Order: sequence, then structure tokens, then C-alpha cells
Amino acid sequence: MLNKYISNYFLLIFSFIPISLIIGPAVSLTNIVIIDISFVILIIYLKDFSFLKNKNFKYLIVLYLYLLLNSFISLDVQLGLNRNLGFIRIIILFLAFNYFFRDRLFLKKTLKVWLSIILIITLDIFVESFLGKNLFGYGGMYGERIVSFFKDEPIVGGYLNAFCLILIGYLFTFYGSSHKSKIFVLSFIFLIAVILTGERSNSIKSLIGLFLFYYIYSEFDLKKKIISFVVSLILICSLIVSSDFLTVRFIDQIKSSKATDKYFKLYRSGFEVFKNYPILGVGNKNYRVEACKYFHDRSDDEKRYYYCQTHPHQIYLELLSEHGLMGTLIFLYLMYKLVFSKIRYVLINKNYIQLGSLIYMSLTFLPVLPSGAFFSDYMMTIFAINLSIFYASSLKMNIFNAGNKN
Repeated sequence: MLNKYISNYFLLIFSFIPISLIIGPAVSLTNIVIIDISFVILIIYLKDFSFLKNKNFKYLIVLYLYLLLNSFISLDVQLGLNRNLGFIRIIILFLAFNYFFRDRLFLKKTLKVWLSIILIITLDIFVESFLGKNLFGYGGMYGERIVSFFKDEPIVGGYLNAFCLILIGYLFTFYGSSHKSKIFVLSFIFLIAVILTGERSNSIKSLIGLFLFYYIYSEFDLKKKIISFVVSLILICSLIVSSDFLTVRFIDQIKSSKATDKYFKLYRSGFEVFKNYPILGVGNKNYRVEACKYFHDRSDDEKRYYYCQTHPHQIYLELLSEHGLMGTLIFLYLMYKLVFSKIRYVLINKNYIQLGSLIYMSLTFLPVLPSGAFFSDYMMTIFAINLSIFYASSLKMNIFNAGNKN
């Protein structure tokens, strides 16, 4: 049993994770580094290295070694190395989650704080949607799109998606026996908040995610599920057509050739980079080097297919362009071993916190829909949080459980 001061210290820095992501990359990175260094010191002091025998930890090490190798075949080696070297912090964060979240009380306290933070952000989205400014006066930089506490980035919808399913699972796990209907209503409020942000891709993912969660959730009978889904869909459609902003975002712009052309150009550009570097790709974070830096050095036939952006805005095209066919297959194989090979276990055991994180990670790999850069610090961090909780919240899968090598 850990000293209560040590436990409270880690509880504090784990609880700060959602806030650090809002404040900015520097604060988020600093908080993760503090967690990592503190955990490494603790684990050395306790001499608890049982995780070294765990297969899933080894898969993460293989992924890290692959990323390091990918750095040296990048168009810009330094750029790739700067990104890939830092992946070690994700592995240590994964270990720290597993170590502390095997204590159910620690898990419950942390997720309770996270829920409070997400509720405040959800309220803030509604405030900004109705008043044009959030509680701190942010808003207006992207027209009517919601920025909330992110101030100058319209990414709060994706942020909510990263935490909502875990927190709904937490509520059902600890309070579901007597508050099922209230939790469902809260889930719907989360969904409406994401839709109000005007983030189309994240709204679709949120709708699919909640549908999958409640389809799998066994405490509601089929009739209630069907009625709830139909009513929810009617209310969502009514909300969209009653708002000029949402009508433009979800109907007019989707039908607009201009919006379609932008993503078509991005996707085609990502595929063109892949065609030029089909085996190994241009290297992690190097799409922009190929598509932008050397844009004017290309022939007219070549450069007309390139679109200068930081990434292709679709996860599979990002993987193919930056990692090639070989790297993409390695990465997807490791994701299968780490995540998708565990689906049957999750469905049988009905661990709803684990189910929430599984659905979020699965939606990350939806084809066609636009997505953020997977290996960016922000996206990698929120994916790592879900991956960590996916293992840490399960007594059987937690990599610190005695004798658990799988």
C-alpha cells in the first residue's frame, strides 16, 4: 500500500490531465513528463518490474523501435526524430495509468474529477452557443463555431469525444444500478454539445459512438433502445434544421462542392505522396515536407496533385503517405494486437469503462471521415489516455496484475 501522500500527489497530477490539454501543448507535455518522471522514480524505488514480462508492453516497445527506425528514413530526419523520440513518454504514461488505476478507489476519484471538468466544458459550450461568447469571453474567431476554453482552436468537440464514453462507462459502473435514465440523458446532452460545436466529423463519431455503447449496454431492453434512438435522432434533426449555423455546417457545406473539393484535394494529395513513396513513406510528420517545402520544385503534372497542409486529414492516408505500405501494416498489426484482438473479451466481461475507451479508439480508425494528425502531440495524448484506461480499468488486462503476461 502506497503512502497516502504519494497517492494523493499522483491523484492530483492525474486529475490535472484534462485541464492541461485545454491550457495548451506545453502544459500538457509538462504534466505528462512530471507523471512519467515521478512514476519512474517510484517504480525503481519499489523495484516492481513485473510489467516487463507483459506482451502488450512489448508491443508498445516494438512500436517505439519502429518509430525510431522510421525517423532515419524520413525526408527530414531531425523532424521525424524530434517527434518519434518523445513517444517513450506515452509508454511510461501507459504504465503509470495501469499501476494506479488497478486501485478502484484511485480510478473512481480520478474519473470523478474528470467528470466535473467535462461537465463544466459542456455547460460552457451551451453558453457560447447561445451567447456567442464562452464563460471567459472567448469566441467569434471562427464565426459561430465553438471554441470554448480552447480560445483559438475549434477542437472542443473532439476533446469531448475523447472523454465522454469513458465517463459514461464510469457512471454506469459505479452508479448505473439506480441512475440509468439520468446517465442516458447526460449522454444525450454530451452529444448535443458536440453537435453544437459544428465539428461535422466529431459529431458523426459521437453519434456512432453512443449508438454502439447503448447497443452493447445490456441493462436496457431492445424496445427501449429503439425508442431512445429514434427520439434522439428526431431531436438532433430538429436542432440542426432550427439553427442557421448548424444547417450551414451539416447540410449546406456538406452539399457544397467547395467543401468537398477541399477534402478531395487533401486525400488525393496524401495518396499522391504514398504513390511516390509506396514502401516506407516520407517519414512521420514529413507529409508537409513533401507536399509544401518542395511544392514549387515539382513539374506541373506532379504538383497539381499536391495540397500544401500539415497532414492529409485522414488517418489511413496519413499512415500510407508517412509510413508507406510496410509501416502502415506494422502499425495496424500492432493496433490489432493491442486493441482489436481484445474486443471479444470486452463484450463478454461488460466492463463499461473499458467499452467506452474501446469504442473511442475504434472510431479513430473510421475510414473516409476527416481526422486530426494521429501522431500529433494532442491526438496521440488523448488516444494514449484511452488506450491506457482500456487496460488499466480491467483487473484481468491490467499489466501490473500478478501473472498477467497477455
